[in-house]
Amino acid sequence: MTTESISGSLRNGLARCCSVSTLRSRLPVLTWLPAYSLTWLKMDVLAGLTVGLTTIPQALAYAEVAGLPVQYGLYSSFMGGFVYCVFGTSKDITLGPTAIMSLLCFLYIRGDPVYAVVLTLLCGIIQLAMALLRLGFLLDFISYPVIKGFTCAAAVTIGFGQVKNILGVKDVPQQFFLQVYYTFHKLPEARVGDVILGLCCLFFLVMMTMMKSSLDSVEDNPSPVVKVSRGLVWTLATIRNALVVIAATCVAYSAEVTGHNYFTLTGKTAAGLPPFSAPPLSETTTNGTRVSFREITRDLGGGLAVIPLMGMLESIAIAKAFGSKNNYRINANQELFAIGLTNILGSFVSAYPVTGSFGRTAVNSQTGVCTPAGGIVTGVLVLLSLAFLMPLFSFIPKASLAAVIICAVGPMIEFSVPPHIWRVRKLDLLPFSVTFLLSFWEVQYGIVGGVVISGFVLLYLMARPELKVTDHGVLVMKLGSGLHFPAVEHFSDVLRTHALHVSPPRCVLVDCQHVSSIDYTVVNELRDLLKQFKLHRVSLVFSGLKCSVLEVLLAADLPGFRHTDSVEAGLQILNTNPDSD
Repeated sequence: MTTESISGSLRNGLARCCSVSTLRSRLPVLTWLPAYSLTWLKMDVLAGLTVGLTTIPQALAYAEVAGLPVQYGLYSSFMGGFVYCVFGTSKDITLGPTAIMSLLCFLYIRGDPVYAVVLTLLCGIIQLAMALLRLGFLLDFISYPVIKGFTCAAAVTIGFGQVKNILGVKDVPQQFFLQVYYTFHKLPEARVGDVILGLCCLFFLVMMTMMKSSLDSVEDNPSPVVKVSRGLVWTLATIRNALVVIAATCVAYSAEVTGHNYFTLTGKTAAGLPPFSAPPLSETTTNGTRVSFREITRDLGGGLAVIPLMGMLESIAIAKAFGSKNNYRINANQELFAIGLTNILGSFVSAYPVTGSFGRTAVNSQTGVCTPAGGIVTGVLVLLSLAFLMPLFSFIPKASLAAVIICAVGPMIEFSVPPHIWRVRKLDLLPFSVTFLLSFWEVQYGIVGGVVISGFVLLYLMARPELKVTDHGVLVMKLGSGLHFPAVEHFSDVLRTHALHVSPPRCVLVDCQHVSSIDYTVVNELRDLLKQFKLHRVSLVFSGLKCSVLEVLLAADLPGFRHTDSVEAGLQILNTNPDSD
């Protein structure tokens, strides 16, 4: 290759990398920013404020689920808005702490903020690498029943885990089955104040949720008074979490200043914004022992696989759902890039791993957000709360945060899913059940178990493709799917049973219109079958072969190989000349 051709190739490659289309694919903000308008700004600000009022109480609550001080929920809630605005491809999605991600983090970080930050950094690096290597296709190996089994089990685990905060009891183990036992065992120790406050918060949240869902059933052309009332109810229902936490905090503060300790409070929180600094790669424990980066990564173990994968799965699934709903498409690898970069930068502000939030994304979409710029408003609101409101957060009752979490994960328990799977395809209930049950033991075991069972089901279907045998004077065998090496023994046994192990032997026409590819093992078995058919003085003919499959079979130079374009042509050949060549 000459110097001129090399330099020309380099120039062409550089031109492609710097083209407008490439820049827009890498920086999606360039696609909508030139057309940004004042109308869009108004809607983005409104949506950002609404999502922010939802984010703040949820972030505080989810930090509790992760076993971290509540301020870490807010540390994890603002970076996504700024990063996603530039690199995200969905106008609706919001990145931040979620119930499932918080539960997964709790299993690995052991309530240690340093472990949480290191996990965030490594999670982001892994996700960014997957995006650059375009490995988003790995999500295709996690089936819908596995996802649903995991989310239902996670919702039950998270929801029941907050019952102890509603009751105000302490020293309840985190392992699910022990948690159930000790929660009931400690019922006599329940604090009346926490129980009453928690139940009141739950009642208010459920009522507001029901009122919001009932708005859709009101007439299409309401009067102005009804329209204003609906708008007021929708607004109050949307910010219901913030209202509950504010009201409960006021009650708890009033009790504290009058010297009454009725409620279990969040307690002292770190005030101010988190410092922007490099994430710690080691720590020194209270007894003076130094834990190195290698030891931290070893302790995180399977979390370095489970958390990046589940973060990617949750976020991209939500982005696709709302993209379909609102008529736009998302780029899965670009979404993964945005999540990974958010986690990497989040580790510099003491965040724990984040992903897309379904509930807050729904609020964002319903409020009418026009671009990802709404996330900037949400991020600013979270920063303001960190800067000025942290001292007040120490008076938030844990029972109110527990009520927020229970109501947030409640809709994730979909009782209709198992009956629906049973009606559609009973076999898919197996990976759902395995995932659901194992997730109560260890979440990662549930996911791995479900994927393994799904893989076995898939392999079984590959090894046992549908074979339909009909009699048209000669036998016609129709292959319902592809033919690969796991299925070749089954195919050969059925063929021999119906054609060669009968008296007299029968000619066979194999309909291959659904076969898109074959491998060497199949070709080798076909060679033996053709020999056996010739010894029995009957014919084996193939019809409907695709060009790619035909090329392979012709290249193999199989003795006695015959093929036709259609079943009708094959039947005509066999009925007029049944003997093999």
